[in-house]
Amino acid sequence: MAAQATDAEFALDRRDWIAGLQRGLQVIEAFDDAHPRMTAAEAGARVGMTRTATRRHLLTLQHMGYVASDGKLFWLTPRVLRLGQSYLESARLPRIVQPFLQRVAAGTHETAYLSVLDGDEVVYIARNGPNRSVNTGYVLGARVPAQVTAAGMLMLALRPEAQVQHWLATRELMVFTSHTIDSKERLKLELASIRAQGWALSEQQLDLNSRGIAVPLRDRHGDLVGALNITMPMGQESSKDAVARVLPVLRETAQAMRNLI
Repeated sequence: MAAQATDAEFALDRRDWIAGLQRGLQVIEAFDDAHPRMTAAEAGARVGMTRTATRRHLLTLQHMGYVASDGKLFWLTPRVLRLGQSYLESARLPRIVQPFLQRVAAGTHETAYLSVLDGDEVVYIARNGPNRSVNTGYVLGARVPAQVTAAGMLMLALRPEAQVQHWLATRELMVFTSHTIDSKERLKLELASIRAQGWALSEQQLDLNSRGIAVPLRDRHGDLVGALNITMPMGQESSKDAVARVLPVLRETAQAMRNLI
C-alpha cells in the first residue's frame, strides 16, 4: 500500500503534464457496462469535456484502433485489452507470484489469486488453480468492488485508521445479495476485526454460495503490496473448517514470498 499511495500522491510538475494524454485515457475509462456505446456528447458529459473536444479524442482513438464507430455512436475495441495485457506481461509481481499460487492451489485444491487494490476496486492480477463456474472464479484483470470481497476488505482494513474513516464517510455501500454488509457501522466493525486478526473471510456478499479467504502479501520492508486469496464454492463445508483448511497455506505462502518482493 505504501508504494501505491506514493504513486497516487505523486506531484507532477505542470511542465511535464500532457493534458491530451490524460483526457484521452479519461475518454477510454468513460465506457463501462452501463455505457458500452455513446455519442461524443454523452462521453463528453461523463468526463467533463465539450462534445467537440471529446469527438476529436474519439476520432484519434478510432484512428489508433482503440475505438470503433458507426458515425454516431462510439465503442471500445478489443485493442484496449493491450493496455492491461502490457501490465500483466511487464509487471514483476504477477510473474514472481505464479509458482507460489501454484503451491496454494495444489495444497488446497482451490483457485488462488493475487489481487491489488485500485481505488474502490480489487483487481485480480494473477491466478492459478482449477477452472470452475464463472460465479466462483475471476479472469485476470477482473475488477470487483472491494467492500464485498475478502481481499478487498482486508486491504481496506489495513489502511491507516484515518483513511478507513474517510473511506467509510465518503462512500455509498453497494448491495449485491441479502448477505452483503449494507451498514457502514457494521462494516466498520468488520474492518476493525479483520485488522486485529490479520486475515479476512467473506461469504456470499457478491455471489451466493461463494466464499473468499485472504491474507496480506507484504514485501521485505513490511509494506502491503496486495492480498493472497482463495475463492471457493461454499458447498457443505463450514466456515470454520474452510478457514482451518486454507488459512495456514495462505499464511505460509505469503511469508515465504516476503524476501522476494
